[in-house]
Amino acid sequence: MASYSGIEKGDIVKSINNQKINTKEIKMNKLKNVSSMVVERNGKDVELKLTLFNDKNFSTYLIPLMFYIVCLFCCLFILKINESKDLLSALVLIIFLLSASIAYISAGVSVKGDILCRCIMVVTLISVPLNYLLFLYHYFRELGTTLFDKKVFILYLVPIINVVCEMFRSHLFFRDYVPKLSLLSFFFLFIIVVIYFCIILIKNKDTEQAHIIKVLTVINIFSFAPFLCLYLIPYVFLNAHYVSSFLAASFMMLIPFSLVFQFMTNKIYNVDFILSRLRYYGFLALTPTIILISTIELISSPESDFYSVKLTFLIYIIMLAVFYYKEVLDFRFRLKRVSEKFNYQDSIYKFTQLIRDSTFLTQVFEELKNTILEVSLVSRAYVYEVSADGSIKLYDDETVNSFEKVYQKEFRKVTSEIGKIVEFNKGFVMKIGERGGKSFVILCLSKMNTPRLTLEELSWLKTLAFYTNVSIENVMKIEELMSHLEEIKQQESNPVWLKKLMYTIEEKQRSDLARDLHDSVLQDLISLKRQCELFLADFKKDDNPCREDVQDKLVQMNEQMSDVISMTRETCHELRPQLLYDLGLVKALSKLVAQQQERVPFHIRLNTGRFTASLDLDSQLNLYRIIQEFLSNAVKHSQATDVLIMLISIQNKIVLHYEDNGVGFDQEKNNEHSMSMGLSGIKERVRALDGRLRIETSEGKGFKADIEIEL
Repeated sequence: MASYSGIEKGDIVKSINNQKINTKEIKMNKLKNVSSMVVERNGKDVELKLTLFNDKNFSTYLIPLMFYIVCLFCCLFILKINESKDLLSALVLIIFLLSASIAYISAGVSVKGDILCRCIMVVTLISVPLNYLLFLYHYFRELGTTLFDKKVFILYLVPIINVVCEMFRSHLFFRDYVPKLSLLSFFFLFIIVVIYFCIILIKNKDTEQAHIIKVLTVINIFSFAPFLCLYLIPYVFLNAHYVSSFLAASFMMLIPFSLVFQFMTNKIYNVDFILSRLRYYGFLALTPTIILISTIELISSPESDFYSVKLTFLIYIIMLAVFYYKEVLDFRFRLKRVSEKFNYQDSIYKFTQLIRDSTFLTQVFEELKNTILEVSLVSRAYVYEVSADGSIKLYDDETVNSFEKVYQKEFRKVTSEIGKIVEFNKGFVMKIGERGGKSFVILCLSKMNTPRLTLEELSWLKTLAFYTNVSIENVMKIEELMSHLEEIKQQESNPVWLKKLMYTIEEKQRSDLARDLHDSVLQDLISLKRQCELFLADFKKDDNPCREDVQDKLVQMNEQMSDVISMTRETCHELRPQLLYDLGLVKALSKLVAQQQERVPFHIRLNTGRFTASLDLDSQLNLYRIIQEFLSNAVKHSQATDVLIMLISIQNKIVLHYEDNGVGFDQEKNNEHSMSMGLSGIKERVRALDGRLRIETSEGKGFKADIEIEL
């Protein structure tokens, strides 16, 4: 108090409260109830005014009073909550808060020499670490865990011994060291508590309580470290004053808020997230710090012209660069962020990127669980299958505690719709997908009771559920397809749908190739032929001794280009029969037969008068290719003189009949001839149309084939 009042060591007190000094009122070198005094300093009288609530006494009275009021409010709140729970840890927590707040607020009076306040402060301050340890002991016992032996609480004798020393201070030979002894006792007990925390944390690092212990340790250190480092250690060990004890102790404000929140929800703030973000922003702060320190030296001194304007402009540019730099880093490393806690938007993007290549349900579920564990405050996640009859089983093969009986009501409540969430004390249940009468449900549990999900969290979880459901459908279709293909592979036969798909792809490739040839090679050839014709026409007009030789060569080149153009057109037509796309199958077949008739040595008869069926484009293309293949085989192998093709539709059936009077072949060598005559391709196309092929042939007796297709 003397330091706050402006009194200095060596001052001689001449009067107190405008009255001469009465030595009987001065006990143990302490002055009480002083509002003003006159002291002699360096041969001059100096009058000092002592005001209770001035700017110097703010930390002495107002901060402790605020801390005390907050602790009282927290105590009332705990009592209200504990009406239904009736927990011993709640009462110990109240004792801890009251002891810390009373020690803080009584310190302002104890420094004035009031013996009662001095004793109260000593006993409450020194017992604070032990009360903290006692709260931890009972809190975890109520959670079902005994962290340490309660024999440690024999240390409650330490504050009692210190109070006795304070009461009989005037009779002790070390009376001048009693205040330091009290502070040293507090320091000793605090170190013991920290050691206990460390031992407990090491022993329980793999248990569910590890997170809570870690958080309580951090809160303990952050609350008392400023008081210990800035006041207690310098005063006790160095006999120095750097910071006021009241100001250093103000960090204890963290205690009531954190512990009451812990008692309310059995859940502490996520320290891992806070520390990781501190590292992240600490790294970001390096660049602007270096820029600011380097640049501010170039602005000159505050006395220079427009110093404020230049400094404002500089800070604005730096802050703009910092925020832009942060956005760039956040976007670039959104898939490799230091911590994903509460980062809902980017986590959805990351989740979709991770599941897009998943081919098994286990991969999808694993990515979903990892995303929820990384972003939310959940500590465990399991996926269950809920059947239509209500039976529940764990989807994963890993051995875990069975929760289906504990939360079976919640499981059945969420099966009505995708993304439905049911919350309970230690987590929630959410439906993430369904397939084949089964519902997939994820159970998310926390180590402690969790507060209700916010609207942002609910929206985020439902979005994850919808994405997961889509991925489940895709993956299960892929699994069904792969299983079906495996069965087909064992049967050594291809299904109808696969053949249709293969031929559709083949026709698309033919169409693309024909379009490319028509749009590139054919157009270039036509252009080149026209240039050649124009040159030849001009050449005939000029007199040139070598004109006839050059003219013959140009004519020959022109004819060759005409042949190439014609061949390219035919190739394009064979690859993509444009007439079929424009006018249908009958017209395309008529043109095909007419073109073939011009260059084959046999007569072709085509009868399509009774064909009236309406077919899709893929079926028309397959019939066209079958007839094209029959004609190709006739040219290459049959040596026929007459070929008949009939295409008719009767009720719900299409019949294609092919017949020639060629050499035929032996049916017993069917496989060998099928390969050489291209019949295997015809058979596959017939199977793709879900039709039946019947062949009649023998050596020297021609070839007949009948194809029937059900509509």
